Amino acid sequence: MKFFIIETRGKLVNYKEFEKIDFNQITDNMVSLLGKLYPICRSITGNGLRDTLKIISDIIPLKISEIPTGTDVFDWKIPQEWNIQDAYIKNKKGEKIVDFQKSNLHILNYSRPINKIINYDELKSHIFTDKNNPKNIPYRTSYYNKNWGFCMSEEQFRNLPKEDYEVVINSTLDDGSLTYGEYFIKGQKEDEILISTYVCHPSLCNDNLSGVILSVYLANVLKKISNKYSIRFLFAPETIGAIAWLKNNEKNLDKIKGGLVATCVGDSGKISYKKTRIGNTEIDRIVKYVLDNSTNEFKINEFSPIGSDERQFCSPGFNLPIGSLTRSPPGSKKFKEYHSSSDNLSFIKKESLKDSFEKYLEIITVFEENGKFENLNPKCEPFLSKRSLYREIGGQNNDNHDRIMEFARKWVLSLSDGETSVLEIANKSKIAFKDIKNAVNSLVNVNLLKEVE
Repeated sequence: MKFFIIETRGKLVNYKEFEKIDFNQITDNMVSLLGKLYPICRSITGNGLRDTLKIISDIIPLKISEIPTGTDVFDWKIPQEWNIQDAYIKNKKGEKIVDFQKSNLHILNYSRPINKIINYDELKSHIFTDKNNPKNIPYRTSYYNKNWGFCMSEEQFRNLPKEDYEVVINSTLDDGSLTYGEYFIKGQKEDEILISTYVCHPSLCNDNLSGVILSVYLANVLKKISNKYSIRFLFAPETIGAIAWLKNNEKNLDKIKGGLVATCVGDSGKISYKKTRIGNTEIDRIVKYVLDNSTNEFKINEFSPIGSDERQFCSPGFNLPIGSLTRSPPGSKKFKEYHSSSDNLSFIKKESLKDSFEKYLEIITVFEENGKFENLNPKCEPFLSKRSLYREIGGQNNDNHDRIMEFARKWVLSLSDGETSVLEIANKSKIAFKDIKNAVNSLVNVNLLKEVE
């Protein structure tokens, strides 16, 4: 961690508190929450989604919104609510060869109810496998087309006898609602940082319970801190949930000054950042700075409309400054476990979760502490010695903290024109952000700088 010892307006507040954080304990808490959420059969609507939000609400109090079936949300319409109690396939011996109770991935998500005896030829048209990963149960959905089906490994499917089967899906599709949850941390400003994550996938860990548990504990830390920006956490079903939230909050979207979509943050792949559609926003620059100054490998990708809810936030009508920080991106060649039973509890790596959590916290920290300042004594250098901001004995060339701070103050005074941000000064000077910000604060304290809103 690099940026968490920062003086703010002359006294140690805000991110000084980060020194007290036990990141190992937070990681253990995330893993524990992962274990609680993993068995739940979630979808874009229904009780599994509500149960998930209820468990999250035990840690951070969510505001829950219910959007009724049939509600128009831009070009979309909220679908009927889906709930499932059980599903299975029995062979002619009465043996359950596919059992929803053993893995909720066995069901085509949003399957309509069925209870009948069918022959092999009819059954196979309702069986979904992944031939590229023949040992895995794939995750498949049919949200907007009424259908029913089962998922199984390709290996199991190849060995099915051509006989009659009993198929039972005990599910309901009724008018109800779509549910999403929000947690809002009020800051000194009305301007917001948005952290969004999707909560609709069933028993899949990296995609995307990892993003959910990271967001929960990130909020749990930040709620204890005095923040400059307000910070909003959104827990919604992917695509339709983000669209519904955008529809309901369209009048307030100008408050969002930056944000991230949290997904796939628990695997062993290197950190990957997808830029905002704009491509050079403050959040883009901050993420690049944090990754450049980390010890980890990383990759930065240009925006594309392929991915998760960043494509809704960045759609042309909104064009919000929202990027996505992941490890192995969803659907990438290095994430062969994507949308399958191999994305399970053993696939998540604690060190990766911890590293992702720290990166998110660093990014928010820099976003909070960045700003633009104006030099109030711009005609030549001010006399820092009389303000106790310069060493007493001249001629020393020690590479110590005091020397670094002297250089940092000179850079800050030189570049603080009301247009250049703290982050830009850090990049140009090659001095750590925390040292530049501490130099800024020391100069603000003696009335040589003022912040430009």
